Amino acid sequence: MERGAMASNGVNGSPKTCTANGTCTAGTGIQGEFNLSNFEDGVLSSAFVVGLLIGCPIFASLSKSYNPFRLIGFGLSVWMLAVIGCGLSFSFWFIAICRMVVGIGEASFVSLAAPFIDDNAPAKQRTAWLGIFYMCISTGYAIGYVYGGLVGDHLKWRYAFFGVAILMFPFIILGWIMKPLQLKGFTHADRTKASNSVTTVSDAQGLEVSAVKAGSFTLKERFGQETPKNSSISEPESPKMNQRSRFLKDMKDLLREKTFIVSVLGYTAYNFVIGAYSYWGPKAGRNIYKMENADMIFGGVTIICGILGTLAGGFLLDYLTSTIRNAFKLLTGAVLAGAIFCFSAFCFKNMYGFLVFFGIGEVLVFATQAPVNYVCLHCVKPSLRPLSMAISTVAIHLFGDVPSSPLVGLLQDQIHSWRKTSLILTSFLFLAAAFWFIGVFMKSVDRYNEEESNEHASESGAASDTRTGALPEGKD
Repeated sequence: MERGAMASNGVNGSPKTCTANGTCTAGTGIQGEFNLSNFEDGVLSSAFVVGLLIGCPIFASLSKSYNPFRLIGFGLSVWMLAVIGCGLSFSFWFIAICRMVVGIGEASFVSLAAPFIDDNAPAKQRTAWLGIFYMCISTGYAIGYVYGGLVGDHLKWRYAFFGVAILMFPFIILGWIMKPLQLKGFTHADRTKASNSVTTVSDAQGLEVSAVKAGSFTLKERFGQETPKNSSISEPESPKMNQRSRFLKDMKDLLREKTFIVSVLGYTAYNFVIGAYSYWGPKAGRNIYKMENADMIFGGVTIICGILGTLAGGFLLDYLTSTIRNAFKLLTGAVLAGAIFCFSAFCFKNMYGFLVFFGIGEVLVFATQAPVNYVCLHCVKPSLRPLSMAISTVAIHLFGDVPSSPLVGLLQDQIHSWRKTSLILTSFLFLAAAFWFIGVFMKSVDRYNEEESNEHASESGAASDTRTGALPEGKD
């Protein structure tokens, strides 16, 4: 909703204008209050990606050591404060910085929510559940259009941000008080820690008993206070070094997955278009088709088409059998057909013809949301899934919708034709289809259960070690 409110107040705002004889008209909305160009307005909408870039890898890495729901609660608290800051902003740079901090808060649930849903959904309905989750994102954005327009018209744009912050507060409380969750691929961490501590205690007790029986001395007694330099006992690696080396290793493993790379490349091209549609769509509609309530119309169309498309994509992949290859087939077909309909829509001079074709195109385009995230979750081993979602999110924003908003604004400032700008933008959907088409022919492996057998093997190995004499005499 926050992004939708931002876009709505962008379309409802206008910069200060002056006529040739020197008569000036005050601007309106965010753009008017800070006297922003279209390019600056686009930068403002994209500033949140700076926070995402910083926050996503951090939250994904911390999820191995801390309860993910607590991390989400902390992230959403930061998000709420930053949104309030947007409402209190007094300059372009202040609201831009607040938008960056919004990205840090958003990074918490972007990295961790999808793996949690994938773990808890029924096996035959995983993609449908993911579809419901991603439906909420597009629907929230669309509701933000309508909400931001209504609040901006009646109260002023600042109150749109205050209202969104209030709505988030109950979810922040839930994040802090919910029962700790355990993501698949991380359950072995606690068990390993526990078994290591048991082994250490039992080994120490065993050594003590052996030392007493043999009449030998401990290292401290034999060598004094210091351990010899040539001793095999080494100092444990610091937690910071462990965290950093583990993150670098995970990144290396993730970037080796060619299926992941291809899916993210297609997703990035897709978001280059969708991000610009989301921000500039109402303004383009107002200028091309003279829509009186462009934000309401685009918001309504996006709500309906986003819900239908996202749910249809999830249920259809489950119906076809959820595999990575089937997901790529669905991605290619849906985005290619959607690109044709959206491109054709902007060729219509009649508004109603545009809305029909654009609506069909949006249904098809939104059908990709669940399948592409299914690929990102299942082409990597379970312990890499939070990092996979983090890196894919950073990539699609950093190279997708973040540059698209200011670039579309810059393009419009140069050619002064929203129709031509929209047609150029829509052509990037064909690039997304090309990337995903490559994925159909790649050798892909579903790694969802890959670590499960290793985990059980390590547990059984630890159990057998315990049974074969790790415990001292007199213990069961």
